[in-house]
Amino acid sequence: MSDDELPPLRAAIEAILLVVDEPIAEVTLAQVLERPREEVGAALRELSAEYTEQGRGFDLREVAGGWRFYTRDNCAAVVERFVLDGQQTRLTQAALETMAVVAYRQPVTRARVSAVRGVNCDGVMRTLVLRGLVEEMGTEQETGATLYRTTSYFLERLGLRDLDELPELAPFLPDDVENIEDGR
Repeated sequence: MSDDELPPLRAAIEAILLVVDEPIAEVTLAQVLERPREEVGAALRELSAEYTEQGRGFDLREVAGGWRFYTRDNCAAVVERFVLDGQQTRLTQAALETMAVVAYRQPVTRARVSAVRGVNCDGVMRTLVLRGLVEEMGTEQETGATLYRTTSYFLERLGLRDLDELPELAPFLPDDVENIEDGR
């Protein structure tokens, strides 16, 4: 990308902060955005102050050596009600697809689920964990990435005794699935 095609610094910072699932360090943002750390740090502090001044429902905080969006304390009750009410709502197509990948590929990392689905699934995975359908089950030896599996609640909701009762997947797959997964 040329400099003409790059988004403004503040927009780029906001876009990155929307997808991180843990605080991101100023130095990391500066490296990714190829901008001086001081400039990135100043932009982060300005954004944080603006969100507070405007009374936004979210806050940009510096915690644990990095920056991340958080829900404002005065919105906690509304967010809690939404999350709890969400327990009763239907799953989105993305959540169903993600849950299927976990069910058939477990134990599996988020990166692997994203690779199979072809889109980032971090937010969907968090939703499935919050709903108790998917859980962490350790880490992958080579990468240290968190592994996920389905829960007993998942089995209960689907009316299954165990995973062996999941329907065969082969009839629903294209003939060249190995080539698709290998990117050929």
